Amino acid sequence: MEQPGLQLLAGVRIIAFTQFLLGPAACQYLADMGADVIKIEPPGRGAWERSWAGADTFLGGVSAFFMLANRNVRSVTLNLKSERGVDIAKRLVEGADVVVENFRPGVMDRLGLGYEELRKLNHRIVYASGSGYGSDGPYRHLPGQDLLIQAISGLGANTGTESEGPTVSAAAVVDQHSASLLAMGILGALVHRERTGEGQKVELVMMQAALDLQTEPVVYHLNGTKINRPKARVADTFHAVPYGFYATSDGHLAISMAPIKAISEVLGSPAELAPYEDPKVAFAKRDEIRAALDPYFRIRTTAEWVDLLRAHDIWCAPVNSLTQTFEDAAVQHIGPVLEFEHPRAGRVRVLKHPVHYSSGEATLRRPPPELGEHTDEVLAELGCTDEEIAAMRKAEDI
Repeated sequence: MEQPGLQLLAGVRIIAFTQFLLGPAACQYLADMGADVIKIEPPGRGAWERSWAGADTFLGGVSAFFMLANRNVRSVTLNLKSERGVDIAKRLVEGADVVVENFRPGVMDRLGLGYEELRKLNHRIVYASGSGYGSDGPYRHLPGQDLLIQAISGLGANTGTESEGPTVSAAAVVDQHSASLLAMGILGALVHRERTGEGQKVELVMMQAALDLQTEPVVYHLNGTKINRPKARVADTFHAVPYGFYATSDGHLAISMAPIKAISEVLGSPAELAPYEDPKVAFAKRDEIRAALDPYFRIRTTAEWVDLLRAHDIWCAPVNSLTQTFEDAAVQHIGPVLEFEHPRAGRVRVLKHPVHYSSGEATLRRPPPELGEHTDEVLAELGCTDEEIAAMRKAEDI
């Protein structure tokens, strides 16, 4: 049973030709806000994300990866290699507001579902594409995958230490940031259409999103700053110490922007730190300072350091595991977890829509759909009869 929820985008219909994380996550943001998202999937196997899950996390045979980015959408199976399947897709677009796709460049054109073709059917359509390297760049034929773009964009090389080398992000940060930017672009295009009546193409390039994610170090680099990985475990390529994570007697501690002199006073003004109290050397000698600081933080627990440093107005925090994160009072206050019952997976826990609105709450209206769960429903909305639907199913068009 569909539950009422946030209605910011009520009446907006989105046809989603999406896979992996970028496209589905962008569509889920919009579905959470009330848009009617119809996900087109191939018959039989469904979208790729149904068959893969990180850490092999399948709940009752259902991919957790699929469920984290496909709630509040309807699933329709269409064989886009068949004439009748493409015809149904085009009929859906005729009555839609938005098309979202994140296939490799050229795939939708070969299917007869590219922007130029679909705008002939619906001149008001907002056609949103996401790809790794753009529709006409030299890498357009390469897979636009999170790790690969972390590598090419410099994100990987600007993490880790000199001795350890580049470090992979602990999350699919490029995918998720790209999804947010794509959803933002779609919303902007819809506002423009309401003012002018004009549809348009919106394109999100993951490489550009990866650079946008690195705005601060990228701008420093572009303006002449030499940025290199540090020798010691400071936080990044551009902050002065003590900024970073420090080992304690039972875990790790994060210290943000604070003068070395203030840290030194808390530590009892040891002689080893006296040469570094001048803030002008905090960046240039950060590896030396880090080496001098490390032994001091290992003598107390993380909780003891947090209490002591906060008492002196020094910005700090415990470095939590995920278990500790969800036990944290601030996280519990936010209440970021959404729990729902899935017919096969059972009780499932995912993250809620990340934005709050005074007009209402983004709720779970539909759990992530079974493959093709809404095919008959949507085709009936197009005016197809039961006999026509049965014939299409027999011909494997749906």
